[in-house]
Amino acid sequence: MFVITGVTGKLGRAAIEDLLTRVPAGEVAAVARDPRKVADLAGRGVEVRHGDYEDPASLRAAFTGADVLLFVSSPDITPGVRARQHGNVVDAAVAAGVGRVVYTSATGADDGQGFLADHTVTEELLAGSGLPHTRLRNTFYMEVLVNPGLRAAVDAGELLGADNGVPVNLATIADLGVAASVAVSGEGHAGAVYELRGPVWTLADLARTVSEVSGKDVAYRPVPVEELGRAGFVHQLIASGLVSQPSADLEKLIGRQPTGLRAAVEEALR
Repeated sequence: MFVITGVTGKLGRAAIEDLLTRVPAGEVAAVARDPRKVADLAGRGVEVRHGDYEDPASLRAAFTGADVLLFVSSPDITPGVRARQHGNVVDAAVAAGVGRVVYTSATGADDGQGFLADHTVTEELLAGSGLPHTRLRNTFYMEVLVNPGLRAAVDAGELLGADNGVPVNLATIADLGVAASVAVSGEGHAGAVYELRGPVWTLADLARTVSEVSGKDVAYRPVPVEELGRAGFVHQLIASGLVSQPSADLEKLIGRQPTGLRAAVEEALR
């Protein structure tokens, strides 16, 4: 049985949708805090189970019979919360006798700082659990920068950035979901650590691509990070080089080149 968590979120949903193209629906169980939100999966033959990262008993029941568990990391980055929730998941997986865990970790988790430290802690918990496991160190989602909000840049004729020209290796949620599905359903992934990264480009490249796709001139303009408001946090992470290094692991897992910048911009502006 393939048991998938996080199915009400974008990554978990992308993973289970791809998994259902690879294995029969009767071999898949979807875990959700509110099963009503994934009633459509039940209608397609998937077993829907209740499971809450804050409720260890529900997790033990939800993971029963799991040959492989896709453990999608919690979105709650409140200090102390995600580490506690992830400890509950690992403990429940051990108690339920899960065969193998596939964990959606993050880039930099070998020595995570700030909110990434939760992934470092979780990887250490999995290593100490005795469970066979696979670590998917996901880069940031391409949708953070490449989304319908680019229409504002087209209208303004400029794209603002505080990235210091540092390149990024972002990947689409869809591609990362396929990678998770492959790692769950395929053989030979136990013990593997995959650095999942997309093609490398810069925000200046993004501005040029938006110009080409939209047919309107869009210039890239560097600005102090303070001018970007809440988005400045992402630009600071980019400027730090956290998501700048290339890796071929994503391409190897999904069996094709990851979605490129132009294709992503075309989708965002469609």
